[in-house]
Amino acid sequence: MRIGIIGGGVAGLAAAYHLAKEGHFAEVFEQADFLGGQASTVDVFGGRLERGYHHLFVSDTEITDLIHELGLGEQLAWLESSVGFYHGGRIWDFASPMDLLQFKPLPILSRLRVGLWTLILQKTKSYGKFEGVTAKDWLSRRMGRKGYEVIWEPLLRGKFGEFYDKIGMTWIWNKVTLRVASRKGAGQKEHLGYPMGSFGEVIDVLAERVVQQGSAVHTSASVSQIVESDGSATALDVQLKEGETQRREYDAVIATTPSYVFARLAPPMPTEYQSKLTGINYLSAVLMVLVMDRPFTNKYWLNIADSSVPFVALIEHTNLIDRGLYGGKHILYISNYPSRDNELYWKSAEDLIDLFVPHLQKINPDFDRSWIIEYHHHRVDGAQPIVGINYEAGIPDHRTPLKGLYLANTTQIYPEDRGTNYSVRMGRQVARMVIEDSQRGSEQSLPSHAGEA
Repeated sequence: MRIGIIGGGVAGLAAAYHLAKEGHFAEVFEQADFLGGQASTVDVFGGRLERGYHHLFVSDTEITDLIHELGLGEQLAWLESSVGFYHGGRIWDFASPMDLLQFKPLPILSRLRVGLWTLILQKTKSYGKFEGVTAKDWLSRRMGRKGYEVIWEPLLRGKFGEFYDKIGMTWIWNKVTLRVASRKGAGQKEHLGYPMGSFGEVIDVLAERVVQQGSAVHTSASVSQIVESDGSATALDVQLKEGETQRREYDAVIATTPSYVFARLAPPMPTEYQSKLTGINYLSAVLMVLVMDRPFTNKYWLNIADSSVPFVALIEHTNLIDRGLYGGKHILYISNYPSRDNELYWKSAEDLIDLFVPHLQKINPDFDRSWIIEYHHHRVDGAQPIVGINYEAGIPDHRTPLKGLYLANTTQIYPEDRGTNYSVRMGRQVARMVIEDSQRGSEQSLPSHAGEA
């Protein structure tokens, strides 16, 4: 079979790799001049650094298995994480049950209540009971108003902005169970994984293997539309770099774009499926990456529970990863998830630095702008789907109503949240669907007496 794949992120490349291993020709088209999507990298003082912070949890077996299969297993390190919580003008340790018990902004009874219900969440195996309730309602009732307002509401507001009170409890359930699965030892310390050559190296080797197996990967390749003919939507109008637009025919097409992009590229869909594509909202990711001559804190991950601060988290990459990979420099991500109509989305890098510096000084009074050697500004559209109540019922199927056309994007990762591990899993799943559907179609087209002795 010949399969066209729109998007050279992790899902698209994972699908291409699986198809190529099975002897099919997969052709990947990536609009950007680099591969990897949100896991792509830039060069920083001799090292490769992800545009958006990335790590692996212990439960991320799909991508860890792939890393080993690609021969990069020796570079995958599991490192003890450190988590902080900025509240009331100070940084609190927030990585273990003991840290929660010592979190004095909450009365002791509230701490115990939050801890008890967090443990119950950890032990809950099925998310079905959470589908019809918002995180705000469930957490407020179980953990108390104080526990919700101090711990959970700032995190939900920071992550989802104006949608904070509409987020389904399933999203929180997944986050709690995921973090706990990565804790090891008597002290319940969280361990996170990172490929020391960067995720960019994993992407590069994955793409190389696709090509080595006879398939193709293109960057700076723009797909302008998916074309339907003879009852199948399996043709693509593609422009490769500065060449003319050409039509390419396939046996199947896999699109890994956000749903709103897919809706523009694809032929008209039946109303029910179309409404699922347009019914999910997204937030963008806006990231400032500071390269500094000294550390900002001693935490890898610092959640910001202060509504006056114009960012939601600080991720100090080099408090987890050896700074020797980056010429001894210190790397700090400043993270936000605004909508496109939020002024933060449209600010320039310089304006964001001007906005952020006073708040960084509030968190660390010793911080000075002179610590910053250089900075990088990254903006990613369609980064975070809004996961509301009864979300599962609105997920579009991977198999679209148009024959031969498949969709694989972050809105379909559920109950888990977006991430490289689930993109690998989804890419493989959809690749298998394409193969199975082709085999089923071939069997149905055989004469009724075929195979008889």
